[in-house]
Amino acid sequence: MTGPKSPARPTTGTSATSSPDHRPQSYSSPLETPRPHLGHAVASEWTKMISVRSTVWTLGSLVLLVVGIGVLAVAETRAADFQEVPLTAPALFGLLVGQISVMVLGVLTITSEYGTGMIRTTFTAAPDRARVLTAKYLVFAGVAFAAVAGSVAAVGLTSAILRGGAGAGVHGSGEWARALAGCVYVTLLGVLALAIGAMLRHSAGAIAVMLGLVTLPPVVGGMLSMWETLAPLGSVILRYNAPVALMGLFGLPNADTGNAPGSPLQLLLIVLVTGAAVAGSYAVVGRRDV
Repeated sequence: MTGPKSPARPTTGTSATSSPDHRPQSYSSPLETPRPHLGHAVASEWTKMISVRSTVWTLGSLVLLVVGIGVLAVAETRAADFQEVPLTAPALFGLLVGQISVMVLGVLTITSEYGTGMIRTTFTAAPDRARVLTAKYLVFAGVAFAAVAGSVAAVGLTSAILRGGAGAGVHGSGEWARALAGCVYVTLLGVLALAIGAMLRHSAGAIAVMLGLVTLPPVVGGMLSMWETLAPLGSVILRYNAPVALMGLFGLPNADTGNAPGSPLQLLLIVLVTGAAVAGSYAVVGRRDV
């Protein structure tokens, strides 16, 4: 009498999912998987920029302030008022307030992701943090400059149409070049705000720092000028703060500080300060945890 048969052992052979040397075969996706580059990061940041309401509100307030106040200023002038003043000067009145909108947008470009926790998703999808930060700087700078330059150009063209006739001075490309430098200055203020936001990771704190950098120097300079020993320092602060710098870049010299119209020193100073802050943001974001 025979007992139960033992189960048959599997025959020796090559598995359908294994290679001849018993190592699993690598998976190859049928979809195209290009190597990620800066263009992908820029496209991602552009989508974020145009998808949130803060962009519409901040840039909308910028355009409303610059164009609205500028057109009102043009309406209160005559052609003779532009004998020694550039046609783009009315845009300065709105830009002195509208620059706050640019700085707020610069801060929110990165701190909003830290606030919602989306920055973890961003750095998981794109581990190269320097590439992500570079894309943020490029997208923000392009959008901010386009909004500022477009608003200033609208006010300048309104001045040229309504007040550029008889009685106005001789105007050329020089005043438009100075206005363009002023637009670059305001854009750099926004880039500086983005860099400070990247280092602080807190919206309210970064906005407070930027407001202090823009609004406090004229007050501090005026206070220091009251004391004889500190008067030279106060004079320097008054000469190179943001509002006076914008006045100089737009061709409006300040009699109290002696700034010449279109002086490049203010633009050079903001370039150096912003460059240092941007370098610091790369160092901080690259070495710390999210």
